[in-house]
Amino acid sequence: MKPALAWAYRRPGLFPISVDLAAWAVGLFVGAILKLVFSVGATGWELLVTTVAAIGLHAGLGWAIGIYRHRWRVSSFDEVSALGVVWAVTSVIVILGTFAARQLGSDLPTSAVIMGSLTVLGIHGFVRTVWRRFWEENRRPNAEACQPTIVFGAGEGGAQMVRAMMLDADSAFYPVALLDDDPNKRNRELDGVRVMGTRFDVATVARQTGAEVLLIALPSATSTLIKELTEKAVAAGLEVRVLPAASELVGKMTLADVRPPTVDDLLGRDPVEIDLDAVADYIRGKRVLITGAGGSIGSELSRQIRGFGPSELYLLDRDESALHGLQLSMEGRALLDTDMLVVANIRDRARMFELFEKYRPQVVFHTAALKHLTLLENHPTEGMKTNTVGTKNLLDAARHIGVERFVNISTDKAADPTSVLGATKLAAERLTAEMAQTTGLPYVSVRFGNVLGSRGSVLPTFMGQLEQGQPITVTHPDVTRYFMTIPEAVRLVVQAGAIGEPGEVMILDMGEPVKIVDLAEQLINTLRPGTKIEFTGLRPGEKLHEILIGAEEIGEVKAHPRITHTAGELADASDALEAVGESAVLEVRMMLSDLGGTSPHSHAPQ
Repeated sequence: MKPALAWAYRRPGLFPISVDLAAWAVGLFVGAILKLVFSVGATGWELLVTTVAAIGLHAGLGWAIGIYRHRWRVSSFDEVSALGVVWAVTSVIVILGTFAARQLGSDLPTSAVIMGSLTVLGIHGFVRTVWRRFWEENRRPNAEACQPTIVFGAGEGGAQMVRAMMLDADSAFYPVALLDDDPNKRNRELDGVRVMGTRFDVATVARQTGAEVLLIALPSATSTLIKELTEKAVAAGLEVRVLPAASELVGKMTLADVRPPTVDDLLGRDPVEIDLDAVADYIRGKRVLITGAGGSIGSELSRQIRGFGPSELYLLDRDESALHGLQLSMEGRALLDTDMLVVANIRDRARMFELFEKYRPQVVFHTAALKHLTLLENHPTEGMKTNTVGTKNLLDAARHIGVERFVNISTDKAADPTSVLGATKLAAERLTAEMAQTTGLPYVSVRFGNVLGSRGSVLPTFMGQLEQGQPITVTHPDVTRYFMTIPEAVRLVVQAGAIGEPGEVMILDMGEPVKIVDLAEQLINTLRPGTKIEFTGLRPGEKLHEILIGAEEIGEVKAHPRITHTAGELADASDALEAVGESAVLEVRMMLSDLGGTSPHSHAPQ
């Protein structure tokens, strides 16, 4: 049997049509035998004519629909459904033809044709079932060569994962048990894999089955659930794998989507909902410029903004390699041959005016900044030139050509700043508020905390230390920070641009602050148990606990539940640098005064 099936399986173009057409000859003959019609001499010719007609009809309909032109995989649901339609139409026509022939004197009973067509249906079903069974058996992985895996989730996600494992000969995983908290799925079985308990049975089921991996097959799983299951799995000696969030998946889930849990999974929150209509209204069909487009926030912002249909999108960065990587991620090619990519430094005032005159953006997202706190403590003037003076250059150029909307990306360190980074960004917020007052247009700032996975953030640092087998370094056992994922931050930034009033500073909801040591321990438990944590002490300018709203600021939630509005200060921007020192205040005051109004020819510090 198996050699015959193997031979047929290697010939998918020949086997289905041959079997399906032969089924009509066999089925109608069986129907005739069942009715014992061969006692009449002429009936044999009538049966032959009926059989030839049925075969011709089936072949023609099957070809027209696409069954025998490889439109669907043999024995797939779609192919079987199409085959059922062809069988039904052929049967109806042949039965009606037999009935009509009976009225003209034919001896072939209509009931024989009906029984024959039903026999054909049975043959179709039997052959496709055998074919499918052999096809699946031929693709099952060698269980002994795979990691025995417990799949959490017996719903659609779990079913797809179990099936994917069972039908991939190269699969690294083999399902041995299912877990699900839904009592209605207690007795469910998927491809021979049974639900053996709930989340509280991870350790017990692992011992019973010898499992080595726990796969969380719930794209909608919350960070709380992922964290709890991860802790239970690690305690039971299991590796943990997860499926990405549903929003990250494209099409059906596959084994290629399975990955270890990330800090995004463990700290992520409910999906961010934004008002797509409001966002589209101010972006679609507009010329949009993004500064710092090659950075972590800027690159994600570029990708999301592109999806809203701007008429033109200009991506500005001083780092040509970052622009190369950005174009590659957006277009799958990186020839750097498009006007969309702009190499420039926001410190260069004349260049900013030149670019704004050339491209005439209507909406500007300003993400370009120097952001490494410790480095700026040692080189404060550089931070002032980029974060404060560079922002002033952009704002003046925006006013000069009449930019309709300007969104300045700030940081939680601008709230009651104690560092050069915070002070220079607070100065940028004040400059933005001042320009909003001058123009009466929605020039706004958006303030948020640490972004998971951004360049230079704590996560890549921890991951690098783990990969090198080094201890994880944390400044202080009690230090906390606010975190959000890059896509989450960018979606809220885009929304903030739609709802911000002139001069406002909008603070994104960062959830509860996270202890950095807890984050480090979670990574260690998941990726490299036993790694040590070393405490290095707070660095100059660092706070033990960040805040999002300054002591003298008043926040109000308005149009979006995860965005708080506060009025931007109109005080002298240079006064924001008091935390840096008196000399810094004087230096920036001189820089800003040298710029004058909105002339591109005013002096710009080099």
